Parts: sequence; structure tokens; C-alpha cells
Amino acid sequence: MWIADKYIDHVKEQTVEHPGENWGKILLGFKANKFRMKLLPKKGLSRGYQKLETMMMSLVADSLGRPDRYVWGNIFSPCEIMDCFGLNTLSIECLSCYFSGYHLEDFFIDYAQNEGIAPTLCSYHKTFVGAIDSGAVPVPEYAVTTSLSCDGNLNTFRYLEKKKGVPFTFLDVPYRDDEASVDYLAQQLKDFTAELEKRFGRPFDEEKLKASIRIENETRKELMRFFRLQSERYYPGEMISHLYMMMGMHLMIGRQEFLDLIRFMIEDIKTYPKFEGKKILWIHLLPFYQETLQKYFNTNQKYQIIASDIIIDSMEEMDPSRPFHALARKIIRNLYNGSYSHKAEMVGRLAETLHPDAVIQFCHWGCKQSSGGSVLLKEKLKDMNIPMLILDGDGIDRRNSHDGQIKTRLEAFLEMLDAGDGEEEGTELLQASGR
Repeated sequence: MWIADKYIDHVKEQTVEHPGENWGKILLGFKANKFRMKLLPKKGLSRGYQKLETMMMSLVADSLGRPDRYVWGNIFSPCEIMDCFGLNTLSIECLSCYFSGYHLEDFFIDYAQNEGIAPTLCSYHKTFVGAIDSGAVPVPEYAVTTSLSCDGNLNTFRYLEKKKGVPFTFLDVPYRDDEASVDYLAQQLKDFTAELEKRFGRPFDEEKLKASIRIENETRKELMRFFRLQSERYYPGEMISHLYMMMGMHLMIGRQEFLDLIRFMIEDIKTYPKFEGKKILWIHLLPFYQETLQKYFNTNQKYQIIASDIIIDSMEEMDPSRPFHALARKIIRNLYNGSYSHKAEMVGRLAETLHPDAVIQFCHWGCKQSSGGSVLLKEKLKDMNIPMLILDGDGIDRRNSHDGQIKTRLEAFLEMLDAGDGEEEGTELLQASGR
């Protein structure tokens, strides 16, 4: 891997010195990593997670070379509609993670802040803004975002439209879950579809969207089957494996190839041994670079992340006969929309299904959504006798996350978890070990 590390160092050096002239080298790295994953998959990873990693890298590498074949979005954008036009959806949050793989997030964040972007803006957005502002990354023909979950979405896309001329559609997601709200959002989705028809000169086929929703329903069912099996068997993965799964569920949901992958993973996991360690349900973002978290959750037979809530939009079946209303209802009922009690209820349902030994919530710096309601979730889990740990940090900016503090809190929590088997007193200690 030293060759890859050398290339990463070279790309970072060149990007910092000449950001507007280095896109070819960045793209070459993405493409080379795609073929590396196919030919030399990571040792120690399960076969399913190897395939998932390759699929997600291929999506990014193949898209970025063709700006006319993809649109930017946030992770909650309706990729099902873009698929109907043969367009890939690349979320700006996921792209920032890939830039972080080049260790470029610090340069892009500093560049954005020097251009006047507020330091309090989410580091995922600052990384992306810096990448675009510096000229390091070319822009596509179109973009789409939603008001769902993140305050930064609209302002980031407005900024990119103003600075780089990238037109975008803003989908205003109602807070309330009722029929009037579904009708309101469904009409926006229809208008968005008409805009894509006009802009890309391709006809919309509603039957394709209906077929996509049918596949999506099957994918969601199969994913829950996989999660249940992952709570029973040791299936070697890494922190970033769950990030890739989140990407797949938000950028490729409704595609047959992704459904086929989940089904492969279901059959593959059955060949792996029974898991005897502690099962962890992860909440919110996954700081894949964090050394201590990698130590305990990367291919570790003692502790295994069995699922993450951010992978799942909703747990309900969609009605393909009314595809726009089905998509609208899915977006509105997303566990990250509405009151935090709605999210807590959905996490509780997930915990009832998967029976985790503990829950860990990562509160991403600058994200009001992740930290504001964590106490409510803790109370919900307390009623269910499930211990919970709250960790603070940054999902992407290494400078803004303190591994020593995370190490101290995590190790104390895991130690009590290991010692608390069958002991009522141990459970009390675990509940007290949150924030």
C-alpha cells in the first residue's frame, strides 16, 4: 500500500500548489482505486463488503469522468428519479469523504473559510465548497437538494449556483406527516421531473419509476434480513463499510445491481461463523478515519457494528402505483425528518428487531440534528434497558476530532459493557456513561 500512500501524498501536494490544474490526477486516483479494489480487494474483509466497496468506488469513478452523466445532490435526494433519466446521483457529503481519502479536507476547509464561509458550517459542506471554489473539481450540469435534516443544504447549493453557475432544484420537505404534506411534496417531485426532461432532453417513463420502487421495496426487506443475520454472525467489515452501505442505500436504491449485491451478502454471511461478541447499533455519521474506532470496529471479533440508522430512510413499504406520492411519503417519513421523538421511535423499532448489546451515537461537530436530541434517544433506550454512549467529534475533519478523548470514553464504555453481562448494577453504570 506504500505506492498508494505515495500517490495520495503527491496528489495532495500538487492540489495545494495548483488546485485548478490537478483534477486529472485526482480522477486518476479514483479510477486506479476502483481497479485495485477489483483485482486486490482488502484482506480480512468479508466478500460482500469487498464487493460493496468496489461498487461504490465504481459509481464515483465512472461518474466523475462524465459531468453530463450525473447530478449533485444531498444524501436524501430522490435518486430514483435521476435513474429514470440515466443519471447518477453523487451526494456532496459522500464526495467530501472521498476527498478526505486524499487527506485534502483540511486544505479545502481552510480554502472555503478564507473565502468567507463560516467556520461553524458543517465540515462536509466546507470541504465540498472549498473543492469547488479552488477549482480542483469540475461542476456538473445540474444539482438537486432537499431541506431534510441539514440546515446547510440550501445555502451550500445557493452558494455553488452563485459562484459556479450550477442550477439546482430545491425540494421543500414538510415537517408534518399528513396527506396535504405528501401532496405538496409529490407535486414538487413531478415539477422536478419535468425540469429534468427539459434540461437533459430525455423523456420520462413513469413505468421505470414504478419498477424502481418495486426493487426498492425488495431491497429494504432484504437489507433487514441481512442486518438480522449480521447480528448473529461475524461478518468482517470496517467503519467505512457501513459508510459505503449508506451510500448504496441513498445513491443506488432502486437499482437491480444493488439488490443483487444485498442478496449475495445474505447468502455469503451464512457461511461465516457465529458472532460471540458485543453487537453495536450505530447512530448517525461514521468517522471512518478515527484510529480508536478503527481499532475496535474494523474486523474485530469482539465488537461488531450490526447496523447504522443513517443507512435506513424508512422501514415502510412504498406503493408503486402512485410513485411520486410514494417517494414523497418516504422522504417525509425519513427518520431524520420531523421531531426527534420520531427518530427515537424508529431507532427503538430497529433495536427491537436487531437486539443490540449497546448503542453508540456519534455527534458530528456543527450538526444540530445529531446532538440536539441525543438525550431523548438516551431516555428511549433506557426504557428498553439498552446502554448508550454519546461520542463527540467530526466525521471528516481530522483536526476537529480528538482521538484521545474518544479513546478514553469508548474504552471505559466497552469495559463496563464487557463487565456488565447479566448484572443489573452494570446496566446502571452503562446508562450513566453517556454524555
